[in-house]
Amino acid sequence: MWSAGRGESAGPVLLGLLLALLVPGGSAAKTGAGLVTCGSVLKLLNTHHRVRLHSHDIKYGSGSGQQSVTGVEASDDANSYWRIRGGSEGGCPRGSPVRCGQAVRLTHVLTGKNLHTHHFPSPLSNNQEVSAFGEDGEGDDLDLWTVRCSGQHWEREAAVRFQHVGTSVFLSVTGEQYGSPIRGQHEVHGMPSANTHNTWKAMEGIFIKPSVEPSAGHDEL
Repeated sequence: MWSAGRGESAGPVLLGLLLALLVPGGSAAKTGAGLVTCGSVLKLLNTHHRVRLHSHDIKYGSGSGQQSVTGVEASDDANSYWRIRGGSEGGCPRGSPVRCGQAVRLTHVLTGKNLHTHHFPSPLSNNQEVSAFGEDGEGDDLDLWTVRCSGQHWEREAAVRFQHVGTSVFLSVTGEQYGSPIRGQHEVHGMPSANTHNTWKAMEGIFIKPSVEPSAGHDEL
């Protein structure tokens, strides 16, 4: 059985996004090419299966029992927004460009839980379960994902991968779809190898203007 958690109002979150546009030195743009920066709020599209990374206040009925993470085809679902943050020790100041090879947390905007994985089997494909975990943006060291991309920094127009720091799996979608109560949503899970099922692209969102000039560096997708 799936279980639903307590619903939360989106009002304070949407107000926070608007305030982000008004903070001095924190201007943002909704469209156009550029860099993904720390503090930005965005949707992530799996480029092969054309679904956006999604979560909601519904818990897995097996495995960890934590908040489920899925993929949805709709582009206008508010439950698909994620905030880019650093680890618990920092390392991702607001407006700093995200480097290829940098570890980040992806915090689900409407529930405050972090994208997470661990050694539980996923419900449909028996790959590694991906969940949303923590409270008010604070979870544990299994919330960290390394951004794998080509070049120096994560660019909005480029495909990237997210490799889990703790277990080395890649954030993936392979097409399995759930039935009730989340009928049609796709399973999101972790896979051990880099392949076409685990490339993602930044889509709709509020992107904080870079606060510093990008520095040199290189990492491979």
